Amino acid sequence: MKKRSLEIIRDEHASLAAMLQSMRMLVQRGPAQDAPQFFEVLRSMLFYIDEFPEQLHHPKESNLLFPKVAKKAPQLMGAIDRLERDHLHSEKAVRQLQHLLLAWELVGASRRSAFMDAFEPYVAAYLEHMQLEESVILPAAQVALSDEDWLALDLAFDQNADPLTGKYPPTQAYEQLFRRIVMHAPAPIGLG
Repeated sequence: MKKRSLEIIRDEHASLAAMLQSMRMLVQRGPAQDAPQFFEVLRSMLFYIDEFPEQLHHPKESNLLFPKVAKKAPQLMGAIDRLERDHLHSEKAVRQLQHLLLAWELVGASRRSAFMDAFEPYVAAYLEHMQLEESVILPAAQVALSDEDWLALDLAFDQNADPLTGKYPPTQAYEQLFRRIVMHAPAPIGLG
């Protein structure tokens, strides 16, 4: 049986990793001559992370994938516990970054260092989190889960329809957000 949810998870991880890399490049460049566009694009990217990975991707891992893997591969409970703690922390962390970015934009350069101090550890932790999922959890899931388990996962993850994977058009509600990101963010996620 083809495990569509594995492909979706990996695609979503790849698009998020590309987003994080583009954000790093944007942050390293700084606002330069076009501060309004810099802050708008970075805010849009953080909002995307809050809306898609945090609200759609992580809950499906936490509520569906991890419990199934834990039941059939209990030796992975340490890794699953760590990933769950990451999920709890990452939602709070992205909102903290949004606040720190807003402070930098509205208060000025004196707030830049607070954003920078939080940003790089956030990106590193997120990339490490996805690596753990892909190197430990997903291979174990491929071996341990039944066709019935995969069917339930496939149905759930199919609902995400993350436009940044390049496989789905954005819904009307998110069309402007994704256009802004793609047109103004640096590669690999955008054309800017």
